Amino acid sequence: MSETIKYQLDESRLPRSWYNINADLPEPLAPVLHPGTKEPVGPSDLAPLFPNGVIEQEMSLERDIDIPAPVRDAYRQWRPSPLYRARRLERELATPAKIFYKYEGVSPSGSHKANTSIPQAFYNHAEGVRRITTETGAGQWGSSLALAGALFDLQIEVFMVAVSYHQKPYRRAFMESFGAQCIPSPSDRTEFGRSVLAEDPQSTGSLGIAIGEAVEMAASAEDTRYALGSVLNHVLLHQTVIGQEAMEQMAMADAYPDTIVACTGGGSNFAGIVFPFLGQALRGGPNIQAIAVEPTACPTLTKGRFAYDYGDTAHLTPLAKMHTLGSSFKPQGFHAGGLRYHGMAPQVSHLHDLGYLDARAYDQLECFAAGLRFAKAEGIIPAPEATHAIKAVLDEAEECRLGGTEKTILFNLSGHGNFDMQAYTDYLGGKLKDLGGSSDEVAMALSGLPQV
Repeated sequence: MSETIKYQLDESRLPRSWYNINADLPEPLAPVLHPGTKEPVGPSDLAPLFPNGVIEQEMSLERDIDIPAPVRDAYRQWRPSPLYRARRLERELATPAKIFYKYEGVSPSGSHKANTSIPQAFYNHAEGVRRITTETGAGQWGSSLALAGALFDLQIEVFMVAVSYHQKPYRRAFMESFGAQCIPSPSDRTEFGRSVLAEDPQSTGSLGIAIGEAVEMAASAEDTRYALGSVLNHVLLHQTVIGQEAMEQMAMADAYPDTIVACTGGGSNFAGIVFPFLGQALRGGPNIQAIAVEPTACPTLTKGRFAYDYGDTAHLTPLAKMHTLGSSFKPQGFHAGGLRYHGMAPQVSHLHDLGYLDARAYDQLECFAAGLRFAKAEGIIPAPEATHAIKAVLDEAEECRLGGTEKTILFNLSGHGNFDMQAYTDYLGGKLKDLGGSSDEVAMALSGLPQV
Protein backbone atom coordinates (compact mmCIF):
# COMPACT_ATOMS: atom_id res chain seq x y z
CA MET A 1 0.00 0.00 0.00
CA SER A 2 1.62 3.25 -1.14
CA GLU A 3 -0.17 5.30 1.53
CA THR A 4 0.23 2.97 4.51
CA ILE A 5 0.17 4.88 7.79
CA LYS A 6 0.59 2.21 10.48
CA TYR A 7 2.96 -0.76 10.45
CA GLN A 8 1.96 -3.48 12.92
CA LEU A 9 3.73 -6.65 13.97
CA ASP A 10 1.85 -9.69 15.20
CA GLU A 11 2.37 -10.71 18.86
CA SER A 12 4.40 -13.67 17.62
CA ARG A 13 7.04 -11.19 16.37
CA LEU A 14 7.66 -9.75 19.84
CA PRO A 15 11.44 -9.97 20.46
CA ARG A 16 12.57 -13.05 22.37
CA SER A 17 15.78 -11.44 23.63
CA TRP A 18 17.12 -8.04 24.60
CA TYR A 19 20.11 -6.60 22.72
CA ASN A 20 23.22 -5.73 24.76
CA ILE A 21 25.38 -3.14 22.99
CA ASN A 22 28.27 -3.87 25.38
CA ALA A 23 29.05 -6.85 23.16
CA ASP A 24 29.73 -4.56 20.16
CA LEU A 25 31.37 -1.50 21.71
CA PRO A 26 34.66 -0.67 19.94
CA GLU A 27 36.10 0.19 23.36
CA PRO A 28 34.79 -1.18 26.69
CA LEU A 29 33.01 0.99 29.23
CA ALA A 30 35.02 2.40 32.11
CA PRO A 31 34.36 0.33 35.25
CA VAL A 32 31.82 1.42 37.84
CA LEU A 33 33.55 2.26 41.12
CA HIS A 34 32.63 1.71 44.76
CA PRO A 35 31.82 5.10 46.37
CA GLY A 36 34.00 4.33 49.39
CA THR A 37 37.02 2.46 48.05
CA LYS A 38 36.98 3.82 44.46
CA GLU A 39 37.69 0.23 43.33
CA PRO A 40 35.59 -1.48 40.60
CA VAL A 41 32.34 -2.83 42.02
CA GLY A 42 31.46 -6.52 42.01
CA PRO A 43 28.12 -8.31 42.26
CA SER A 44 28.27 -8.38 46.06
CA ASP A 45 28.51 -4.56 46.15
CA LEU A 46 25.23 -4.25 44.24
CA ALA A 47 23.38 -7.01 46.11
CA PRO A 48 21.85 -4.71 48.75
CA LEU A 49 20.08 -2.76 45.99
CA PHE A 50 19.30 -5.13 43.12
CA PRO A 51 18.24 -8.77 42.60
CA ASN A 52 20.81 -11.16 41.14
CA GLY A 53 19.06 -11.41 37.78
CA VAL A 54 19.39 -7.66 37.28
CA ILE A 55 23.00 -7.57 38.52
CA GLU A 56 23.97 -10.25 35.99
CA GLN A 57 22.45 -8.19 33.18
CA GLU A 58 24.14 -5.02 34.39
CA MET A 59 27.55 -6.65 34.04
CA SER A 60 26.92 -8.90 31.06
CA LEU A 61 28.89 -8.81 27.80
CA GLU A 62 26.56 -11.24 25.99
CA ARG A 63 24.97 -9.77 22.87
CA ASP A 64 21.54 -11.38 23.29
CA ILE A 65 19.88 -11.96 26.66
CA ASP A 66 16.70 -14.04 26.74
CA ILE A 67 13.48 -12.37 27.83
CA PRO A 68 11.73 -14.60 30.42
CA ALA A 69 8.34 -15.98 29.38
CA PRO A 70 6.39 -14.14 32.14
CA VAL A 71 7.91 -10.85 30.99
CA ARG A 72 7.01 -11.54 27.35
CA ASP A 73 3.48 -12.41 28.44
CA ALA A 74 3.17 -9.05 30.20
CA TYR A 75 4.69 -7.23 27.20
CA ARG A 76 2.01 -8.73 24.95
CA GLN A 77 -0.56 -6.44 26.56
CA TRP A 78 0.75 -3.65 24.32
CA ARG A 79 3.75 -4.93 22.39
CA PRO A 80 4.72 -4.90 19.62
CA SER A 81 3.95 -1.18 19.58
CA PRO A 82 3.00 0.47 16.26
CA LEU A 83 5.30 2.28 13.86
CA TYR A 84 3.67 5.21 12.06
CA ARG A 85 4.56 7.01 8.86
CA ALA A 86 3.87 10.68 9.60
CA ARG A 87 2.37 11.42 6.21
CA ARG A 88 0.15 14.29 7.35
CA LEU A 89 3.09 15.93 9.10
CA GLU A 90 5.24 15.49 6.00
CA ARG A 91 2.60 17.25 3.89
CA GLU A 92 2.17 20.04 6.43
CA LEU A 93 5.95 20.59 6.45
CA ALA A 94 6.18 20.33 2.63
CA THR A 95 9.33 18.29 3.10
CA PRO A 96 10.77 15.55 0.88
CA ALA A 97 11.86 13.75 4.06
CA LYS A 98 10.13 10.54 5.07
CA ILE A 99 9.24 10.69 8.77
CA PHE A 100 8.47 7.62 10.89
CA TYR A 101 7.79 7.38 14.60
CA LYS A 102 7.67 4.46 17.00
CA TYR A 103 4.81 5.11 19.41
CA GLU A 104 5.41 3.94 22.98
CA GLY A 105 2.40 5.79 24.41
CA VAL A 106 0.24 2.69 23.82
CA SER A 107 1.60 1.01 26.97
CA PRO A 108 -0.82 0.81 29.94
CA SER A 109 1.23 3.42 31.80
CA GLY A 110 1.54 5.66 28.75
CA SER A 111 5.27 5.49 27.97
CA HIS A 112 8.29 3.34 27.18
CA LYS A 113 9.13 2.96 30.89
CA ALA A 114 7.03 -0.20 31.27
CA ASN A 115 9.57 -2.02 29.08
CA THR A 116 11.94 -2.08 32.06
CA SER A 117 9.55 -1.86 35.04
CA ILE A 118 8.03 -5.24 34.10
CA PRO A 119 11.33 -7.21 34.03
CA GLN A 120 12.68 -5.45 37.12
CA ALA A 121 9.53 -6.35 39.06
CA PHE A 122 9.73 -9.91 37.74
CA TYR A 123 13.32 -10.45 38.90
CA ASN A 124 12.61 -8.94 42.32
CA HIS A 125 9.49 -11.06 42.80
CA ALA A 126 11.38 -14.21 41.76
CA GLU A 127 13.90 -13.62 44.57
CA GLY A 128 11.30 -13.03 47.27
CA VAL A 129 11.59 -9.25 47.48
CA ARG A 130 8.48 -7.67 49.04
CA ARG A 131 9.06 -3.95 48.48
CA ILE A 132 10.75 -1.73 45.89
CA THR A 133 11.70 1.90 46.35
CA THR A 134 12.35 4.25 43.45
CA GLU A 135 12.32 7.86 42.32
CA THR A 136 10.43 9.58 39.52
CA GLY A 137 10.60 12.93 37.82
CA ALA A 138 7.64 13.51 35.50
CA GLY A 139 5.92 10.42 36.90
CA GLN A 140 6.22 8.16 33.84
CA TRP A 141 8.66 5.82 35.58
CA GLY A 142 6.76 5.83 38.86
CA SER A 143 3.55 5.03 37.00
CA SER A 144 5.19 2.15 35.17
CA LEU A 145 6.69 0.64 38.31
CA ALA A 146 3.37 1.01 40.13
CA LEU A 147 1.75 -1.00 37.33
CA ALA A 148 4.50 -3.65 37.46
CA GLY A 149 4.19 -3.86 41.25
CA ALA A 150 0.49 -4.64 40.93
CA LEU A 151 1.22 -7.36 38.36
CA PHE A 152 3.87 -9.04 40.55
CA ASP A 153 2.40 -8.35 44.02
CA LEU A 154 5.08 -5.93 45.20
CA GLN A 155 4.81 -2.89 47.44
CA ILE A 156 6.06 0.19 45.58
CA GLU A 157 7.26 3.40 47.22
CA VAL A 158 7.97 6.29 44.86
CA PHE A 159 9.91 9.42 45.81
CA MET A 160 8.62 11.97 43.30
CA VAL A 161 10.58 15.18 42.68
CA ALA A 162 8.60 17.81 44.61
CA VAL A 163 8.09 20.22 41.72
CA SER A 164 6.58 17.43 39.59
CA TYR A 165 4.58 16.08 42.56
CA HIS A 166 2.71 19.38 42.61
CA GLN A 167 2.69 19.96 38.84
CA LYS A 168 1.27 16.53 37.94
CA PRO A 169 -1.46 15.39 40.38
CA TYR A 170 -2.93 12.91 37.90
CA ARG A 171 0.37 11.05 37.71
CA ARG A 172 0.26 10.72 41.49
CA ALA A 173 -3.33 9.47 41.28
CA PHE A 174 -2.27 6.91 38.64
CA MET A 175 0.44 5.49 40.90
CA GLU A 176 -1.86 5.38 43.90
CA SER A 177 -4.59 3.68 41.85
CA PHE A 178 -2.21 0.74 41.36
CA GLY A 179 -1.43 0.63 45.08
CA ALA A 180 1.87 2.53 45.11
CA GLN A 181 2.76 5.14 47.70
CA CYS A 182 3.89 8.47 46.22
CA ILE A 183 6.04 10.77 48.41
CA PRO A 184 7.23 14.28 47.48
CA SER A 185 11.02 14.54 47.58
CA PRO A 186 12.84 15.86 49.53
CA SER A 187 10.85 14.29 52.36
CA ASP A 188 11.07 13.72 56.11
CA ARG A 189 11.11 9.94 55.52
CA THR A 190 14.88 9.69 55.19
CA GLU A 191 17.94 11.14 56.89
CA PHE A 192 19.10 12.63 53.59
CA GLY A 193 15.69 14.15 52.82
CA ARG A 194 15.57 15.76 56.25
CA SER A 195 19.04 17.24 55.75
CA VAL A 196 17.99 18.80 52.43
CA LEU A 197 14.86 20.29 53.99
CA ALA A 198 16.84 21.65 56.93
CA GLU A 199 19.04 23.55 54.47
CA ASP A 200 16.16 24.61 52.18
CA PRO A 201 12.61 24.05 53.51
CA GLN A 202 11.16 25.15 50.14
CA SER A 203 13.35 22.84 48.04
CA THR A 204 11.69 21.81 44.77
CA GLY A 205 13.87 18.69 44.69
CA SER A 206 15.77 16.95 41.92
CA LEU A 207 16.14 13.44 40.58
CA GLY A 208 19.52 13.22 42.30
CA ILE A 209 17.88 13.98 45.66
CA ALA A 210 15.00 11.56 45.03
CA ILE A 211 17.43 8.79 44.07
CA GLY A 212 19.37 9.39 47.27
CA GLU A 213 16.21 9.00 49.34
CA ALA A 214 15.10 5.84 47.53
CA VAL A 215 18.55 4.24 47.80
CA GLU A 216 18.78 5.07 51.52
CA MET A 217 15.36 3.50 52.13
CA ALA A 218 16.23 0.34 50.20
CA ALA A 219 19.63 -0.13 51.81
CA SER A 220 18.13 0.03 55.30
CA ALA A 221 15.60 -2.82 54.92
CA GLU A 222 16.28 -6.53 54.26
CA ASP A 223 13.05 -7.11 52.31
CA THR A 224 13.47 -4.05 50.08
CA ARG A 225 15.33 -3.40 46.86
CA TYR A 226 15.77 -0.37 44.64
CA ALA A 227 14.77 0.06 40.98
CA LEU A 228 15.99 2.72 38.56
CA GLY A 229 14.07 3.79 35.44
CA SER A 230 17.00 4.93 33.30
CA VAL A 231 20.82 5.37 33.14
CA LEU A 232 22.00 1.85 34.12
CA ASN A 233 23.03 -0.80 31.57
CA HIS A 234 20.21 -3.23 32.40
CA VAL A 235 17.57 -0.51 31.99
CA LEU A 236 18.83 0.46 28.53
CA LEU A 237 19.04 -3.25 27.69
CA HIS A 238 15.34 -3.77 28.44
CA GLN A 239 14.37 -0.86 26.21
CA THR A 240 15.93 -2.41 23.09
CA VAL A 241 12.67 -4.16 22.30
CA ILE A 242 11.72 -0.78 20.78
CA GLY A 243 14.49 -0.69 18.21
CA GLN A 244 14.31 -4.39 17.42
CA GLU A 245 10.63 -4.08 16.55
CA ALA A 246 11.30 -0.87 14.61
CA MET A 247 13.87 -2.65 12.44
CA GLU A 248 11.28 -5.19 11.31
CA GLN A 249 8.64 -2.51 10.81
CA MET A 250 10.95 -0.29 8.76
CA ALA A 251 11.61 -3.31 6.56
CA MET A 252 7.83 -3.67 6.12
CA ALA A 253 7.83 -0.05 4.92
CA ASP A 254 10.74 -0.79 2.57
CA ALA A 255 12.79 1.91 4.27
CA TYR A 256 15.84 2.31 6.50
CA PRO A 257 16.56 5.34 8.67
CA ASP A 258 19.29 7.78 7.77
CA THR A 259 18.67 9.64 11.03
CA ILE A 260 17.25 8.42 14.37
CA VAL A 261 16.14 10.94 16.99
CA ALA A 262 15.08 10.62 20.64
CA CYS A 263 14.97 12.85 23.70
CA THR A 264 17.51 12.16 26.44
CA GLY A 265 17.26 12.64 30.18
CA GLY A 266 18.94 9.51 31.51
CA GLY A 267 19.17 7.85 28.09
CA SER A 268 16.74 4.93 28.19
CA ASN A 269 14.31 5.71 25.36
CA PHE A 270 17.17 6.98 23.20
CA ALA A 271 19.08 3.74 23.72
CA GLY A 272 15.92 1.70 23.19
CA ILE A 273 15.41 2.86 19.64
CA VAL A 274 19.01 3.66 18.62
CA PHE A 275 21.10 0.79 20.03
CA PRO A 276 19.79 -2.05 17.81
CA PHE A 277 20.44 0.05 14.68
CA LEU A 278 23.78 1.32 15.98
CA GLY A 279 24.81 -2.20 16.94
CA GLN A 280 24.13 -3.32 13.38
CA ALA A 281 26.28 -0.44 12.11
CA LEU A 282 29.10 -1.41 14.50
CA ARG A 283 28.95 -4.94 13.06
CA GLY A 284 29.39 -3.62 9.50
CA GLY A 285 25.80 -2.71 8.60
CA PRO A 286 24.41 0.60 7.32
CA ASN A 287 25.56 3.72 9.12
CA ILE A 288 23.06 5.99 10.84
CA GLN A 289 23.05 9.50 12.28
CA ALA A 290 21.84 9.35 15.90
CA ILE A 291 20.64 12.60 17.51
CA ALA A 292 20.15 12.84 21.27
CA VAL A 293 18.01 15.84 22.26
CA GLU A 294 18.01 17.43 25.71
CA PRO A 295 16.71 20.63 27.36
CA THR A 296 18.94 23.70 27.55
CA ALA A 297 17.99 23.91 31.24
CA CYS A 298 19.69 20.55 31.90
CA PRO A 299 22.30 20.21 29.12
CA THR A 300 24.09 17.07 30.23
CA LEU A 301 25.56 16.02 26.88
CA THR A 302 26.03 19.47 25.35
CA LYS A 303 27.60 21.21 28.38
CA GLY A 304 28.38 18.47 30.89
CA ARG A 305 31.77 16.88 31.56
CA PHE A 306 32.62 13.25 30.76
CA ALA A 307 33.89 12.21 34.17
CA TYR A 308 33.26 9.96 37.14
CA ASP A 309 30.35 11.13 39.28
CA TYR A 310 27.73 9.92 41.72
CA GLY A 311 24.29 9.02 40.43
CA ASP A 312 22.62 10.73 43.39
CA THR A 313 23.03 13.87 45.44
CA ALA A 314 23.48 11.95 48.70
CA HIS A 315 26.56 10.17 47.28
CA LEU A 316 25.26 6.72 48.21
CA THR A 317 25.46 5.24 44.71
CA PRO A 318 28.53 3.87 42.92
CA LEU A 319 30.61 6.19 40.73
CA ALA A 320 30.04 5.91 36.99
CA LYS A 321 31.91 7.60 34.17
CA MET A 322 29.27 9.62 32.36
CA HIS A 323 28.44 13.04 31.00
CA THR A 324 27.43 14.99 34.10
CA LEU A 325 26.57 18.47 35.29
CA GLY A 326 27.62 17.49 38.82
CA SER A 327 25.55 15.55 41.31
CA SER A 328 24.67 18.71 43.25
CA PHE A 329 23.18 20.40 40.16
CA LYS A 330 19.50 21.21 40.70
CA PRO A 331 17.64 21.94 37.44
CA GLN A 332 14.86 24.50 37.44
CA GLY A 333 11.26 23.30 37.33
CA PHE A 334 10.65 23.13 33.58
CA HIS A 335 7.80 20.86 32.57
CA ALA A 336 9.78 17.99 30.99
CA GLY A 337 10.41 16.40 34.38
CA GLY A 338 11.81 13.20 32.89
CA LEU A 339 14.73 15.17 31.45
CA ARG A 340 15.79 16.85 34.72
CA TYR A 341 18.71 14.58 35.63
CA HIS A 342 22.30 15.70 36.18
CA GLY A 343 23.89 12.67 34.50
CA MET A 344 23.61 10.65 31.30
CA ALA A 345 23.73 6.86 30.94
CA PRO A 346 27.34 5.61 30.83
CA GLN A 347 26.67 3.70 27.60
CA VAL A 348 25.20 6.76 25.88
CA SER A 349 27.96 8.98 27.29
CA HIS A 350 30.66 6.57 26.10
CA LEU A 351 29.24 6.41 22.57
CA HIS A 352 28.96 10.20 22.46
CA ASP A 353 32.59 10.49 23.55
CA LEU A 354 33.57 8.09 20.76
CA GLY A 355 31.69 10.18 18.18
CA TYR A 356 28.82 7.81 17.40
CA LEU A 357 26.03 10.24 18.26
CA ASP A 358 25.23 13.94 18.08
CA ALA A 359 23.63 16.00 20.84
CA ARG A 360 21.36 19.05 20.69
CA ALA A 361 19.65 21.19 23.32
CA TYR A 362 16.41 23.17 22.99
CA ASP A 363 14.37 25.56 25.14
CA GLN A 364 10.96 24.43 26.40
CA LEU A 365 8.87 27.03 24.52
CA GLU A 366 10.10 25.94 21.10
CA CYS A 367 9.59 22.30 22.13
CA PHE A 368 5.97 22.87 23.17
CA ALA A 369 5.36 24.69 19.87
CA ALA A 370 6.82 21.70 17.99
CA GLY A 371 4.71 19.28 20.03
CA LEU A 372 1.48 21.10 19.18
CA ARG A 373 2.41 21.30 15.52
CA PHE A 374 2.91 17.54 15.56
CA ALA A 375 -0.35 16.98 17.45
CA LYS A 376 -2.40 18.99 14.96
CA ALA A 377 -1.01 16.90 12.12
CA GLU A 378 -0.84 13.44 13.69
CA GLY A 379 -3.57 13.55 16.37
CA ILE A 380 -1.33 12.58 19.31
CA ILE A 381 -0.43 15.06 22.06
CA PRO A 382 3.13 14.11 23.04
CA ALA A 383 4.61 14.11 26.53
CA PRO A 384 6.71 17.26 27.16
CA GLU A 385 9.85 15.10 27.08
CA ALA A 386 9.05 13.77 23.61
CA THR A 387 8.50 17.28 22.21
CA HIS A 388 12.28 17.73 22.34
CA ALA A 389 12.71 14.89 19.84
CA ILE A 390 9.93 16.34 17.69
CA LYS A 391 11.64 19.74 17.60
CA ALA A 392 14.80 18.13 16.23
CA VAL A 393 12.77 16.17 13.66
CA LEU A 394 11.11 19.37 12.45
CA ASP A 395 14.52 21.00 12.08
CA GLU A 396 15.84 18.02 10.11
CA ALA A 397 12.76 18.01 7.88
CA GLU A 398 13.14 21.76 7.26
CA GLU A 399 16.74 21.25 6.17
CA CYS A 400 15.52 18.66 3.69
CA ARG A 401 12.89 21.08 2.37
CA LEU A 402 15.35 23.93 1.92
CA GLY A 403 17.96 21.69 0.31
CA GLY A 404 15.55 19.59 -1.71
CA THR A 405 17.15 16.45 -0.26
CA GLU A 406 15.42 13.22 0.68
CA LYS A 407 16.11 11.63 4.03
CA THR A 408 14.42 8.96 6.12
CA ILE A 409 13.96 10.08 9.72
CA LEU A 410 12.87 7.78 12.55
CA PHE A 411 12.09 9.04 16.05
CA ASN A 412 10.83 7.59 19.28
CA LEU A 413 7.57 9.10 20.49
CA SER A 414 8.30 7.89 24.00
CA GLY A 415 4.97 8.73 25.63
CA HIS A 416 1.67 10.62 25.38
CA GLY A 417 0.90 13.88 27.15
CA ASN A 418 -2.58 13.00 28.41
CA PHE A 419 -1.51 13.50 32.04
CA ASP A 420 0.48 16.62 31.18
CA MET A 421 -2.33 18.93 30.13
CA GLN A 422 -1.51 21.47 32.84
CA ALA A 423 1.81 21.98 31.06
CA TYR A 424 -0.01 22.63 27.77
CA THR A 425 -2.52 24.86 29.57
CA ASP A 426 0.35 26.90 30.98
CA TYR A 427 2.01 27.09 27.55
CA LEU A 428 -1.16 28.13 25.74
CA GLY A 429 -1.86 30.67 28.48
CA GLY A 430 1.54 32.29 28.06
CA LYS A 431 2.60 31.31 31.58
CA LEU A 432 5.72 29.36 30.62
CA LYS A 433 9.15 30.82 30.03
CA ASP A 434 12.45 29.40 28.94
CA LEU A 435 14.67 28.32 31.81
CA GLY A 436 18.14 28.03 30.37
CA GLY A 437 20.72 26.55 32.71
CA SER A 438 23.04 28.93 34.52
CA SER A 439 26.69 28.53 33.57
CA ASP A 440 27.68 29.54 37.09
CA GLU A 441 25.47 26.83 38.63
CA VAL A 442 26.92 24.20 36.31
CA ALA A 443 30.48 25.34 37.05
CA MET A 444 29.83 25.19 40.79
CA ALA A 445 28.34 21.72 40.60
CA LEU A 446 31.19 20.47 38.40
CA SER A 447 33.73 21.83 40.86
CA GLY A 448 32.48 19.23 43.33
CA LEU A 449 33.16 16.20 41.13
CA PRO A 450 34.86 13.38 43.06
CA GLN A 451 38.58 12.89 42.63
CA VAL A 452 39.24 9.54 40.93
